[in-house]
Amino acid sequence: MDVLQEYGAVFLGSRLKRLGERMQAGAAAVITDAGLPVQPSHMPLLAALDRQAMTVGQLAQAVGVSQPGVTRAVGQLIALGLAQSQTGGDQRVRTISLAPAGQAAMARARLKVFPQVGAAVATLLQDRLAHFMAQLAELETALEATPIDVLAAQSDPAVLTIHEYRDELAPCFHDINAEWIKDMFELEATDRDVLEHPRERIVDAGGVILFVEAKGLGIVGTCALQKTGEHSVELTKMGVRASARGLNVGQFLLDAMIERAVRMGAEPLYLLTNTKCAAAIHLYEKAGFQHDADIMARYGARYARCNVAMRYVPPG
Repeated sequence: MDVLQEYGAVFLGSRLKRLGERMQAGAAAVITDAGLPVQPSHMPLLAALDRQAMTVGQLAQAVGVSQPGVTRAVGQLIALGLAQSQTGGDQRVRTISLAPAGQAAMARARLKVFPQVGAAVATLLQDRLAHFMAQLAELETALEATPIDVLAAQSDPAVLTIHEYRDELAPCFHDINAEWIKDMFELEATDRDVLEHPRERIVDAGGVILFVEAKGLGIVGTCALQKTGEHSVELTKMGVRASARGLNVGQFLLDAMIERAVRMGAEPLYLLTNTKCAAAIHLYEKAGFQHDADIMARYGARYARCNVAMRYVPPG
């Protein structure tokens, strides 16, 4: 199993980092064989300084590394005797240049490192090398113009989506509800009848079953509107998988169910539950459901576990 491959574009940064680490490990061996006392991360700095002396800020821009990272690496090169630091007329500005040993190291790298590593990469990519390098340059340019977090905010992909009932989703309706009911209570005959025959008992009878899909998790929630009279509708069999906790699936689903029930002309729209479902009751209360003794008297006997009955009261 390769988690980075499995998640594709989501972990592209981590995958590129892994790829870079593997390539640098091989390059480090080539550098060591060439007799150079440096790491692969030092080589871009040496190459930049081989062209001209630079400040730390200029070096950071030239190699695309943060200034703190460049400062640490420059300190290491100075300690190795490969670079030197001079202060100009402005005492606050330091200029970094190659020391004679650094110039010799670059000459050795051009002879025994760069050709070998370049040839190895060309062997890996073969006729795809030019195209890959062009794509990499395009990616770097685009990312510099617009960072990932900005792009993510602009795209704002829908994390949760609603799906209508389809027969192939019937097992999800059964399993999601059976899981929470059996965890807290016991499946009653009326539960089994509805869960095992959702189309006949709910959809074909004029009711509605909706599902919530969470991006990357599949179907994680479901709920039904079951007609119990000419206009009366019970909101029933609402369940959310444990894997979707923290995504506000319940609120998202309940809002969709209420909107559908209003379009159906439900009167009353009610639900039956139990005090053990405290979190769900709190959610219902926030959505506009109120405890109702009349609903309990008329419909509460449907479930042995029912000791709470609520009726939806539209705002205003």
